[in-house]
Amino acid sequence: QVQLVESGGGLVQAGGSLRLSCAASGRTLSSYAMGWFRQAPGKEREYVAAIKWTSGRTYYANSVKGRFTISRDNAKNTVYLQMVSLKPEDTAVYYCAADPTGAAVMTARYGSWGQGTQVTVSS
Repeated sequence: QVQLVESGGGLVQAGGSLRLSCAASGRTLSSYAMGWFRQAPGKEREYVAAIKWTSGRTYYANSVKGRFTISRDNAKNTVYLQMVSLKPEDTAVYYCAADPTGAAVMTARYGSWGQGTQVTVSS
């Protein structure tokens, strides 16, 4: 089981930027995909972005494409989510997750989750 710790959330005005970090430990991530998900109050958890650790191939939900960028630092075993042009509808708890199968786009494959970090975008 890989352990995940998110950081970087906070309060930002609409149009602003934030960078989330997710530090992973406990496993070598070479076969993994790492993903970011979010859950707003009263809504279901939603897939945001994912990256295949070895290839670096990235995937995005349509709602964030062009505004969010997922990346990883192999040396630090950390995955990032750079968010720009934030909107009030981006307000949610953001979770980092690990998919040991490397599929990246199948939510059910994500077996390890962080504790989440709150992102609040004010209008």
